[in-house]
Amino acid sequence: MLMDKSERLNRLLPNQRGVWIPIDHGASDYPAPGLEDIEGLVRSLVDAGVNAIVAQKGLVSKYAHLCEGTATNMVVHYSVSTRHAGPDMNNKVIVGHADETLKRGAIAVSSQVNMGSENEAAMISRMGELNRQALHLELPSFGMVYARGPHLNHQPGDFTHSQAHAVRLAFELGCDAAKCVWTGDKTSFSSVMNSAPIPLLLAGGPASGDTAEVLKTVEKALNAGASGVCMGRQVFAHPNPGAMAKALVMMVHEGASAASAMSAVGL
Repeated sequence: MLMDKSERLNRLLPNQRGVWIPIDHGASDYPAPGLEDIEGLVRSLVDAGVNAIVAQKGLVSKYAHLCEGTATNMVVHYSVSTRHAGPDMNNKVIVGHADETLKRGAIAVSSQVNMGSENEAAMISRMGELNRQALHLELPSFGMVYARGPHLNHQPGDFTHSQAHAVRLAFELGCDAAKCVWTGDKTSFSSVMNSAPIPLLLAGGPASGDTAEVLKTVEKALNAGASGVCMGRQVFAHPNPGAMAKALVMMVHEGASAASAMSAVGL
């Protein structure tokens, strides 16, 4: 029996909490450390019990079968650009339609807007249209809105530096959950958390190589209201991605501290 949207959301975000691992980076930039052996990576993430793997549609079609019968689900990320696009490299286009999602083996859609970029309006329109398609197909929508363009115009006194606006935009465009960025302290991050009444998942950013520091930041974000994580390079580029993913699962779903999670998985 086909699931409805609420059932799919419950799989992706049980108790409104989730560990999502985006591995779509190879479409934009390759070679990408950690993405050479996709099958091995997906198997390790499934074994760790992550809730969602976010990937481009071709990868989903090839590897979604590895998630069957497990707690892990696939999400198609429909936005893409490449490093070779020159001034258009931050202009994320949509490469498909939500009606591909279930057939490819996923249960939700994802898209991206780079707020403040030259092509912001077009990306907003694309996210809105993808979310419209998803609505009619009972598919959850995930938003990755980044406050990173050259035309960012922070409101005076906005100590979130438009990160609160980014998650608010995702919510107002119909996303059921969204990515968020750690703003450096609990006060400003709490303001981001209060900006949208949907689950907000902490982004990881560039791989740092400092496992303890990454997990300590996750702990701070969870304590300040984050519903989980949406971390790619901090996991797949890690020397032990399965252990890193398992540590995140323990923190998000079991309430483990950064230190205890690291100890439990041998990091």
